[in-house]
Amino acid sequence: MTRSTDLETYDTLENIRDAYDVVVVGGGAAGLSGALMLARSRRTVLVVDAGEPRNAPAEGAHALLGLDGIRPTDLLARGRAEVRGYGGHVVPCAVTAVTAGTAVTQSTEGFRIALADGRSVGARRVLAATGLVDQLPDIPGLRGRWGKDVVHCPYCHGWEVRDQAIGVLATGPFSVHQALLFRQLSDDVVFFAHSRPAPTGEEAGQLAARGIRVVTGAVAAVETGTLGSGAERDRLTGVRLADGTVVPREALAVATRMVARADFLAPLGLRPVVHPSGVAEHIPADPTGQTSIPGIWVAGNITDPTAQVSHSVAAGATAGARINADLVAAEARAAVAARASSAAS
Repeated sequence: MTRSTDLETYDTLENIRDAYDVVVVGGGAAGLSGALMLARSRRTVLVVDAGEPRNAPAEGAHALLGLDGIRPTDLLARGRAEVRGYGGHVVPCAVTAVTAGTAVTQSTEGFRIALADGRSVGARRVLAATGLVDQLPDIPGLRGRWGKDVVHCPYCHGWEVRDQAIGVLATGPFSVHQALLFRQLSDDVVFFAHSRPAPTGEEAGQLAARGIRVVTGAVAAVETGTLGSGAERDRLTGVRLADGTVVPREALAVATRMVARADFLAPLGLRPVVHPSGVAEHIPADPTGQTSIPGIWVAGNITDPTAQVSHSVAAGATAGARINADLVAAEARAAVAARASSAAS
């Protein structure tokens, strides 16, 4: 949720307009990047930010050129300031629904965006960049360590757990691949089959060849405590199995079930579908972010579940540029028609 100390980086809801060229739903990396591109094109832009970024538990955003390791909250605060610096508005609120067919102005059809506080605003175009929610297995202790020493992505967090005793919790068909990726970062990797069958055939051979031990049996809990002398904080110390056995580990990789935050698009008939990978859901779109509904774009994890911050920034910028181009084309058509009508009269 949005912290009170962050409120100074937002605009107040009382001062927002009734209508904008573009409303961006979601104030993460993708949404702010798209809003920045649009604001710099002199579009009226409103970013509606529920304040629940997916990477909030992480200490730093990584593999982001020039900003590697920046705190996610600091990155977004800087982004809000940049958008506002070009005249864009950013407000702390959630969107409950987007509906079509309501006049934004007397001459423009578009969308109406309902806010959680009861207000609504009009928009000619909408960019949805609300991301997704990571659903973790129901294992005691797991959620509390999420984003710290319970991680999911070797590219986001792998360097931070390098050379540690790493466990990989099997949750889906790509868990063996995940274990092989983390093996690149540590010589000590254990694969916990948990509720899935132990790997066989080629996969079993790969794990054995890379020295990855397979532990069968259900995982009952994640153990925490202190490791080594002088440790100043609690951290993950092991994985406890249902039979009571504790396997010492310092980090645990878990592939989550990724659920798109997209309920507000349902009134348009736009609903998440299973991603081609089979391990997440998303809103399909073309390479620019345009969906099957004219006037609605998406960017970031809501359409690309595996996108890192850098990918999301790029996708938001691409969508923002294409939305502006779409508006430019619409305005040119309207101007030509108005000129022809004037000439005819």
